[in-house]
Amino acid sequence: MRLLALDTSTEACSAALSVGDAVLERSVEAPQGHAGLILSMVEALLAEAGVALTALDGIAFGRGPGSFTGVRLAASVTQGLAFGAGLGVVPVSSLRAVAWEVIGVPAGAPDGVLVCNDARMQQVYWCAYRPGADGLPIALMEEAVGPPESVLRPPGAGWHGAGRGFRAHPSLVNLVPGAPTDAFDLLPQARAVLALARPEVAAGRLLPPSEALPVYVRDEVAKPSSARPSSS
Repeated sequence: MRLLALDTSTEACSAALSVGDAVLERSVEAPQGHAGLILSMVEALLAEAGVALTALDGIAFGRGPGSFTGVRLAASVTQGLAFGAGLGVVPVSSLRAVAWEVIGVPAGAPDGVLVCNDARMQQVYWCAYRPGADGLPIALMEEAVGPPESVLRPPGAGWHGAGRGFRAHPSLVNLVPGAPTDAFDLLPQARAVLALARPEVAAGRLLPPSEALPVYVRDEVAKPSSARPSSS
């Protein structure tokens, strides 16, 4: 399988390419400039692997939730590349990508992981995941956004926390008592998007490029304001 993956939903900008069992990746954490970085990463990976874009089996991307500009960028770049190369696409949740970094570890995987990504404006994007039979994270609820106090404590024990929402809002640690804190620094990465997209591509569940669409969750950000301009 030859699969390209992108994620620009947070301050982390990353791209990954799988050719058979080999995975190449590029990742950098930067406050801005993702538009220039992501295309150069893609070009570098394809050149390193000696693979043409048209020879790929598909393109996966982190579809959000995340930065409004970031998720739009990943979707639009994916659309453009896929249209030009005649490829199908696979949207992958950026929250699920963070969950994979914890649940996808063969040894020591937790019973479940509560992912909280920083959504700014004193809010977090969040969702809870359990490992499925294939070892990949399965969402137990709809992705949500809200203030830290709106995050629900997962039922049962053995839960870990992941995502920088825990760093931005330390009170969230109370929802995963006793859990290790090393995953609190995680951001969505293209390598996780790649891993989560592989089964979809193998099963032929690719979408046309026109359906490479971002998911914002915070609907009001994506909607135009209904306020009327002042006449003054």
